Amino acid sequence: MTGDEKAAGAGIRAAHGDAAPLALVEVSGDLRDPVIAGWSEGAERLFGYTAEEVLGRSLLGTLSGRGGQEAFRRLAEDGSGAPHRCACARKDGSEVVVAWAQHPLSDGSGRPARAIYVGRHVGRDDEQGTSARPPAEAEPAEAPQILRAILDHLPIVVGKYDREGVFTFHDGKGTEAAGVKPGQLLGANILDLYGRDMEASWGMRRALAGEAARDVSDVLGASWETWYIPVRDARGEPDGAISVTLNATEARQNEIELRAKLQLIEKQQKVIRDLSTPIIEVWDKVLTLPMVGVVDSLRLSEVMDNLLSAIVSKDARYAILDLTGVDAVDTQTARHIIEMIDAIRLLGAEGIVTGIRSNVAQTMIALGVDLSGVTTVGNLRAGLKLCMRRMAAASEAGGAPVK
Repeated sequence: MTGDEKAAGAGIRAAHGDAAPLALVEVSGDLRDPVIAGWSEGAERLFGYTAEEVLGRSLLGTLSGRGGQEAFRRLAEDGSGAPHRCACARKDGSEVVVAWAQHPLSDGSGRPARAIYVGRHVGRDDEQGTSARPPAEAEPAEAPQILRAILDHLPIVVGKYDREGVFTFHDGKGTEAAGVKPGQLLGANILDLYGRDMEASWGMRRALAGEAARDVSDVLGASWETWYIPVRDARGEPDGAISVTLNATEARQNEIELRAKLQLIEKQQKVIRDLSTPIIEVWDKVLTLPMVGVVDSLRLSEVMDNLLSAIVSKDARYAILDLTGVDAVDTQTARHIIEMIDAIRLLGAEGIVTGIRSNVAQTMIALGVDLSGVTTVGNLRAGLKLCMRRMAAASEAGGAPVK
């Protein structure tokens, strides 16, 4: 048994271990009479052979029971991935009935060079009714067919690597977008493919060191999301890795478009809010804020920030809050209006409320809102006249002309 065969056996045992309910056998050479290159612990438990006893031996010569050789040959010729049932010999001379499925692995030229046999124990040959079944009866499609369907139809790439980072498995429909063919990278070292780009290879390096990782990258005009899964040997030491890469270009593009739409909506909402509550300089040092519709606390809070900033930047003396277009107010809104007037006063300006409708006035009274400290007039025109009179009076008292 060569060192490569030992490594292959350790790799398949580490990949599946005690948790695997199936017997997994990796083979190489002529698939009509293949040689065992990998042997899982599930296979060891089922057939009684250790990996050291079977690696390098003929699969048919080791496991074939009654009708077994013919069943394995049919399985190699079938190529559909559908399981076939046959009697298999155990080390102690007994036989067990196993449903086998074959998953071929292609070399760089696309020709089958290796294969994984997945065996499910379905009974002993001496159990009642088992021997009456045809030795090559097709089983319902299960794990191998599911795996094949995933690899053939979903935009993913699955790779398996030895402890040095060399591809031992490379397949999946996603290879098309990556510009390579399934199996093309077998034997290549993924770390060499990354070159000196340490940032791009960090996920694989972590997996080879025994730590799972996840990465998202943009390569060849596509967005790729990769999960790196470490593989361990029987002693729990790092012994290679498995990667599952998903072509997430469409999902990423949808996310980008959604974010752009949300940003556009936010901008439009801001424009609408600004249009509904514009701050207008109707006269030198006189600002007016006409409000329309239903005024809520959130809207008033934003308006207050904008108005106070405008008072400071324009050195305004008066700020007129025109409520002519306001349909309704609640207690919290009324309190915000009073707080706004107080804040205007703290900046050295005077706040004037105009255009309170009769129904709004009745609501404020019913709510117990005290506007006794707030200057109010009937409409915006009257408010503007009041500001002009007060500025004229202040100018006469100071001896300065009115601007």
